[in-house]
Amino acid sequence: MAISISPLAPVFRPHLPALDGVALAVCNCGLRYTNRPDLLLAVFHPDTNIAGVFTKSLTASAPVEWCRSFIKNGKVGGILINAGNANAFTGKQGVKAVKNCILNVSKILGYPEKTIFPASTGVIGEPLRDELIIKKIPELIPKLSYDAWSDAAHAIMTTDTFPKMATRHAFIGKTKVTINGIAKGSGMIAPDMATMLGLIVTDADIP
Repeated sequence: MAISISPLAPVFRPHLPALDGVALAVCNCGLRYTNRPDLLLAVFHPDTNIAGVFTKSLTASAPVEWCRSFIKNGKVGGILINAGNANAFTGKQGVKAVKNCILNVSKILGYPEKTIFPASTGVIGEPLRDELIIKKIPELIPKLSYDAWSDAAHAIMTTDTFPKMATRHAFIGKTKVTINGIAKGSGMIAPDMATMLGLIVTDADIP
């Protein structure tokens, strides 16, 4: 049965402009969906700063635990997001799957493992077939584009009925800056963000 688009969906979907220092690529890796992208790789300039907030759940997923461990370093080289499997309640197998994916991205990009951040969203308690992701990572590299924000927003959707995107321009002194954001989350945003994912990127020089 087809899911109708939410009445809260905006009539107009913004075009998110390219940002210097971040390129994106998507593909289908077949974790759960067909005929749609379900894997996103965002690659950043190696000196890019990062900050983040995470669920307060005491049973956070393996990707969340990885991000919590390394976000304090403050630098990002890549973000890898899959939809269809949350890699939560997966124990040691889930931790191993995260490490396998991170190691693969790190080697391909030539960035330290501690600068690669994973995120997974979807079914809980089902082992993540990391081999499906790893097989597709090389395919993402030649697809990297500065203008793939809409594709990225679609790739991270699960039960969402429309992609969630926003962009704004502002001035810091006389310097014009751009802020792009994509998110996914439908009926399970509470408590404390639950299954929500959000990615906010700016070309502002934020220390």
